[in-house]
Amino acid sequence: MTNVWRLICLQKRIHQRLHSPSESCNLFPKLVSNNKFHSGSQLQNIPYSNCVQSVCSISIPFSYSKLLSELAQSKSLAQGLQIHAHLIKSGSSEDSKHRNHLIKLYSKCCLFRHAWNLLDESPVPDLVSWSSLISGYTQNGLGEEALLAFLQMHLLGVKCNEFTFPSVLKACSMANAYALGKQVHGIVAVTGFESDIFVANALVVMYAKFGGMVDSKRLFDEIPERNVVSWNALLSCYTQRDLFEQAVSLFHEMIASGIRPDKFSLSTMINACTGLGGIGLGKKIHGYLMKLGYDSDLFSLNALVDMYAKMGILEDAITVFEEIGQPDIVSWNSVIAGCVLHEYHDRALDLFHQMTSSGTCPNMFTLSSALKACAGLKNHEFGRQLHSLLLKKDILDTFVSVGLIDMYCKCGLIEDARLVYDFIEWKDLIAINAMISGYTQNELDLEGLRLFAETYKEGIGFDQTTLLSILNCTAGLQELTVCKQVHGLSLKSGFQSDAFVINSLIDSYGKCGQMEDAAKAFEECPVVDLPSFTSIISAYAQCGQGEEAIKLYLKLQDADVKPDSFVCSSLLNACANLSAYEQGKQIHVHALKYGYISDVFSGNSLVNMYAKCGSIEDADRAFSEVPERGIVSWSAMIGGLAQHGHGKEALHLFNEMLKDGITPNHVTLVSVLSACNHAGLVEEAKKYFDMMKESYGIEPKEEHYACMIDVLGRAGKLDEATDLMNKMPFAANASIWGALLGSARIHKNLEVGQRAAEMLLTLEPEKSGTHVLLANVYASVGLWDNVAKVRRLMKDSKVKKEPGMSWMEVKDKVYTFIVGDRSHSRSEEIYAKLEELGELMAKAGYVPMIDTDLHDVDRKEKELLLSYHSEKLAVAFGLIVTPAGAPIRVKKNLRICLDCHTAFKFICKIVSREIIIRDINRFHHFKDGSCSCGDYW
Repeated sequence: MTNVWRLICLQKRIHQRLHSPSESCNLFPKLVSNNKFHSGSQLQNIPYSNCVQSVCSISIPFSYSKLLSELAQSKSLAQGLQIHAHLIKSGSSEDSKHRNHLIKLYSKCCLFRHAWNLLDESPVPDLVSWSSLISGYTQNGLGEEALLAFLQMHLLGVKCNEFTFPSVLKACSMANAYALGKQVHGIVAVTGFESDIFVANALVVMYAKFGGMVDSKRLFDEIPERNVVSWNALLSCYTQRDLFEQAVSLFHEMIASGIRPDKFSLSTMINACTGLGGIGLGKKIHGYLMKLGYDSDLFSLNALVDMYAKMGILEDAITVFEEIGQPDIVSWNSVIAGCVLHEYHDRALDLFHQMTSSGTCPNMFTLSSALKACAGLKNHEFGRQLHSLLLKKDILDTFVSVGLIDMYCKCGLIEDARLVYDFIEWKDLIAINAMISGYTQNELDLEGLRLFAETYKEGIGFDQTTLLSILNCTAGLQELTVCKQVHGLSLKSGFQSDAFVINSLIDSYGKCGQMEDAAKAFEECPVVDLPSFTSIISAYAQCGQGEEAIKLYLKLQDADVKPDSFVCSSLLNACANLSAYEQGKQIHVHALKYGYISDVFSGNSLVNMYAKCGSIEDADRAFSEVPERGIVSWSAMIGGLAQHGHGKEALHLFNEMLKDGITPNHVTLVSVLSACNHAGLVEEAKKYFDMMKESYGIEPKEEHYACMIDVLGRAGKLDEATDLMNKMPFAANASIWGALLGSARIHKNLEVGQRAAEMLLTLEPEKSGTHVLLANVYASVGLWDNVAKVRRLMKDSKVKKEPGMSWMEVKDKVYTFIVGDRSHSRSEEIYAKLEELGELMAKAGYVPMIDTDLHDVDRKEKELLLSYHSEKLAVAFGLIVTPAGAPIRVKKNLRICLDCHTAFKFICKIVSREIIIRDINRFHHFKDGSCSCGDYW
């Protein structure tokens, strides 16, 4: 009886609350003395108006009970008050029937002070009075008050009947009074009302509301003669608790038992189909609605609109919507929200305008959907109008404010978003998370971290979503220390076992370059599923550890987990970085098998993979199959053509992109300038560089200047290159000085080369490439003493020259070669093949270019060293192990030397093979005695 006594103790407090001062105690005297009452003018709009008028004018027997019953049914409070006043004046107010009808009227209309006054005035309040009062409380959502009235009635010894118990049981659900509900069930059982259909239905619903679905189903099964209301009760309970499959099974059972479903059964089943995503069954229910004549029921039609909209069948949703004669706010909200859910934002806003034009006033849910549509379209102008409307209607609560924050953030108006956030009086986690996420979306990760620090100090706390947003910030900033702190926070708060948090930790550690920590987080993941595999594979791919990414993919396959498009995309990027052409083709096959080839991300990754693996033809085919080519697709293909030396084709594709209505970004323009650079198109490069700001509003960045300086320098225009560098709005970085040094080496400009080398040695003293390039500059003008000084400086500074390395993939295995290396299992064959090729090349006119070798040894030894470069070892191995006529693909970590470049032009013609070398700068396709670069690299 704990709940009983708790409610009794609360009785006085709640009784005071119910008898609020806002209800006028002097209302009746005013009505009694009001002469207007006798004219009947206040009653002319009610069904019994003629009878009411006659009450005041003639003295004939009249049924007040019938009139009051109808007024109670229609909740006609004003007319009821006047009748009550007349009854008081005529002395008929003591009649118990009149009193009961008045209590019912006042309870329904929330005038509980008057209902209690009538109850208190009654000598012996009967069950009808108490039932009316309890029912009124329940209908108005005042469950605790209803229970207090029930307890008072029970203490007075008034017994419940089949009409009272359903209201009391419903009140137990409302007041979360499970223990009291079970006690009321006991009373029901003792008094014999358990077999009553209405009481039994109420018990079924009550137990279901408290999660006791087993008890609910047992009670349902015990109902002797179940009617459609009984079935509806349990169907509704299953659906509300997201037990959609059980609801569908029960519906089939109901049909099989011969019970004809009504509109409530069918609308409940539509909601179950929506939850299941079962459009087939949903359409069958739609057919039932039409067959049984419920196709004009607004509630059912709204459920259909919601179902079709949520399943993305918008045409059907709109067709049903248009069949509604007078759509209400629920109808409009369903169809608009459905459009937003499936990103038909334009259509959502069109419907919003139609709704307002029709005279239907939007509510907070409508405006929230409209704000999401504005966010999706980045339409901040209309978003501001909605903001003004919200301010005007004074419905700017936290829920809508979060929608405004999201809209402004997605439109890039972060300051406006922060203003909305600052105006929220009571900031909850949803608002905080929206603001932090907005900072992350706008690459203001530091601001996101600051906001989290502020709210954390204030003791507001955090949840899973907060941690995900903060980890996005740490990933963007590559702040390893903060990432570790967030990791610690997740451990302390118990979120370490949350899969989403773990996956974000893996991603953040990966972007911070800490793959050991990322791998450890993956190993500690309680449930290793597709998202966790996706996170770790992506992390390895981003960190340049493609081999590990591919190994994990094999583990994923062993675990019989189907990959998604993100996994395929990450693996293709890993293959691109490895130049793993064969493995890339296998991933392509898997993407086809799983149906991801039409996915934009996978399509873009395919273009990138084939381009970086040396097959520009395959890249072009993949590009043509991308369903919706965006800026990423075009940039990948333009960049691929540039890397392969097809400068003019790249520029032609760029112009095609512009005709297609795609606006270039800074990445696209780097690819365009690179295309000009690799093809020696100086004037074209100048034109596009000048167009960047004028035509596309893009300020050139370091990479654009580096490209442009390289274009000018390689073309021998070193003065122009230097002048452009001096005019840059920022200090030159290593890439820019490197481009200038490379140009100085090509054109043997000692002065520019020395200056560029000095700056590079200051910026990157540990890089061996600078020393090597400077030595090359000295060697090109015959200053061998200076070459020796550079070599001594490297030795004294402990700067080690990066060894030349090459890779070749054969049958899913990658083979590595280092200059002069003999550790390979087939070294004897490789060196024998090189000797054979050397003899054939010599006969064809090849002369080793010993000037490119900086070793202080005699000519014969220099020739020997040149013949054992890593790329030559790789090509010789390829000729041994690959089928005749197959292309040989090799990746090199450094720029290909002049001697190797010359040698491969001879070799490709001798063996009738295409040799594709990807060096640090670009691709070289050797075929029929020439290279795709036109000897310009």
